[in-house]
Amino acid sequence: MHRWKPWLIRAAIAFAAFYLLTKPANAAEAVNALTDGVFHGANQLAVFLNHLV
Repeated sequence: MHRWKPWLIRAAIAFAAFYLLTKPANAAEAVNALTDGVFHGANQLAVFLNHLV
């Protein structure tokens, strides 16, 4: 798997750049959805940890 890792990283970066350049509005929506999901998950984790105390 180690041999494929650099290739997969480059392919993911190339796909992200292509998507950003061809469909910038959709790319922005995807980034917003991703950050919203991360913030929601962090908030849920904080709620869980607060209930442990």
